[in-house]
Amino acid sequence: MTIAIGASPELAAEADARFSGIADPVEQALAVLSWAGDTFGERFAITSSMADGLLSHLASRAIPGVNVIFLDTGYHFAETIGTRDWISGVLPITLLNVTPPQTVGEQDLSFGAELHDRDPDLCCELRKVKPLAEALAGFAAWGSGVRRDESPTRADTKLVDWDAKRGMVKVNPMAAWTQDVVDAYVAEHQIPVNPLFELGYGSIGCAPCTRPVAPGEDPRAGRWAGSTKTECGLHT
Repeated sequence: MTIAIGASPELAAEADARFSGIADPVEQALAVLSWAGDTFGERFAITSSMADGLLSHLASRAIPGVNVIFLDTGYHFAETIGTRDWISGVLPITLLNVTPPQTVGEQDLSFGAELHDRDPDLCCELRKVKPLAEALAGFAAWGSGVRRDESPTRADTKLVDWDAKRGMVKVNPMAAWTQDVVDAYVAEHQIPVNPLFELGYGSIGCAPCTRPVAPGEDPRAGRWAGSTKTECGLHT
């Protein structure tokens, strides 16, 4: 593992402690993103699943022209691709559309059809985890929209953390946000939102591994339903 120049666990810990004292969640998120932009410049990027344009909107306020990585797995809903195009067309961001080395058809020839049903961990590794690792090469820090209230596995998410697996700083500016804060920000700023939410989806990933959720059901229950898998591996 190569540690990015200018990045260190100590830097991440100091920043996390500093920004954790900001009470207002929007002010906190903007402060984290502004720090990342000032500290790392062009060597900072955020990722977006294009469930909505919230993180892209926040980041573009703090860092106009911010790099936004979208993992184009080949399995996305048409609505997700449309949301990506919508967001990149209206916000001052630099979209980095990242595709896996193999198309879905080529992967089927190598591993057999519907790998996502037989070995979802391997499918995520091939179409998400490895492509992100390659996309982040050369960056010193990256950011995500992960929130503590999304699932038990994310409850301890830090605002600024050390990504030991990739040897770089990771920021989660929305870590302390609740759904009420999200809804208020989306309404106030007219943020583009994936239309699948109106069809009952609570969390949006690749089409073969995502289903709508029932009223009152955990929003992430529709991801890899019927299995013990809860994360794609990008944030663990």
